[in-house]
Amino acid sequence: MRNVIVVAAHPDDEVLGVGGTILKHKASGDKVCWLIVTNIFEHQGFSKDRVLSRQIEIQKVAKELGVDQIIKLDFPTMSLSSSSIIQMVPKVSSVFNDFKPEIIYCHNRSDAHSDHRIIFDAVMACTKSFRYPFIKQVLMYETISETEFGPALLEKAFIPNYFIDISKFLNKKLDIMKIYESEIGEHPFPRSLKNIEALATYRGASVGVEYAESFQVIKYIDK
Repeated sequence: MRNVIVVAAHPDDEVLGVGGTILKHKASGDKVCWLIVTNIFEHQGFSKDRVLSRQIEIQKVAKELGVDQIIKLDFPTMSLSSSSIIQMVPKVSSVFNDFKPEIIYCHNRSDAHSDHRIIFDAVMACTKSFRYPFIKQVLMYETISETEFGPALLEKAFIPNYFIDISKFLNKKLDIMKIYESEIGEHPFPRSLKNIEALATYRGASVGVEYAESFQVIKYIDK
């Protein structure tokens, strides 16, 4: 059994980028922690009903994914900046030291959403091998509607070099994504079920399987 942490800026990122992989980890007997960095609040302009419905969505998704632990850091959504890292790093560090993940999935460093980029930097600060010797793999995942809209510059490109076959889990991933009713739309909206399946098809075809999720390796320690 391996300990796995999936870091998500916002609920739905985990399903979009790692949903099939989480299901595969659970099928293999691994322990999965879902670390949600931001949350929504009434003082930000969200209705009381929406704040409540979001928490209900999280619980439903967690049950369907089979995650063992949910941790919320409760940073205000869409408000992260470089100054947030000062408060975020010790909180992420505490989670890592308590859970001791062998594998970490985190956002792509150059996604269009600034929350994703800030969180990537905070996570990377908590992966030094001399302080976190239990970490063996750190992988960036792609989030449809954010990764492909990041700047198309060579030094910032998402270059997948690690693929996980999710052929047995794609249909369930799509069903779970439907829980986030307000986050999906009809094609050609990026977060449509059609486009999520299309990306899995494309990533799978590039490595000879039916459906896949792709990642970019940041660190892989073979111990």
